[in-house]
Amino acid sequence: MIFTIMGKELRAMFTSPLAWAVLAFVQVILAWVFLFRVDFFITLQAEIARTPNAQGLTGTAIVPMFGIASIVLLMSVPLLTMRMVSEERRNQTMALLMAAPISMSEIIFGKYLALIVFLGLINLLILSMALSLLAGGSIDFGLLAANLVGLMLLGASFAAIGLYISCLTTHPVVAALLSLGAFLGLWIMNIAATDPESMLHMISLLKHFEGFLSGSIAAVNLIYFGTLITTFLILSIRRLDADRLRA
Repeated sequence: MIFTIMGKELRAMFTSPLAWAVLAFVQVILAWVFLFRVDFFITLQAEIARTPNAQGLTGTAIVPMFGIASIVLLMSVPLLTMRMVSEERRNQTMALLMAAPISMSEIIFGKYLALIVFLGLINLLILSMALSLLAGGSIDFGLLAANLVGLMLLGASFAAIGLYISCLTTHPVVAALLSLGAFLGLWIMNIAATDPESMLHMISLLKHFEGFLSGSIAAVNLIYFGTLITTFLILSIRRLDADRLRA
């Protein structure tokens, strides 16, 4: 049943112009950043070659693209999650799902997996741009893999938070604005977390993502993202369970 719900959500996404608009927006922004950084590397290639321990093509062109991708996802994911549950409530179809012989866990996991598949497509587009550099140079596959894992975990975290917020309202636009507000709050927290020993640094979402940008896949960052995703998925399930009991 989880995969049935996932398939339904994916069909709903790709029959809507919103999903295609999000893909186009992400691709245009990231392609511009990528080409700009590649051109910057070509311009300074001779100077970089003479500088000891200078950043290579991966650090100059690919890593900045992943950094910008985190901000692009911050703006894009609310548009994907806003309708997941709130639109079901607005259209009175959530009552049918709750009356069906399926658990709230299956509903949430099905919708969440649809989001992960869509975000996986965005990651695939980003990976394709990075691998295109192999036609004229070499890249650091370890650094690329760390960046890709980090972006996938960051997108999965945004999706879990946005899905929970979508469970709190019947208005998709309100859900999108609340999600965007929450993500901007996390971004501001990242700016404010200047002290590595502070609590803000420990709970900052983007600070943990920055570890992947440097090529490190640390256990503490994996645990952080895993805990965050699990927490918000459980909160979403409990919210729907509470709605079913009230109904």
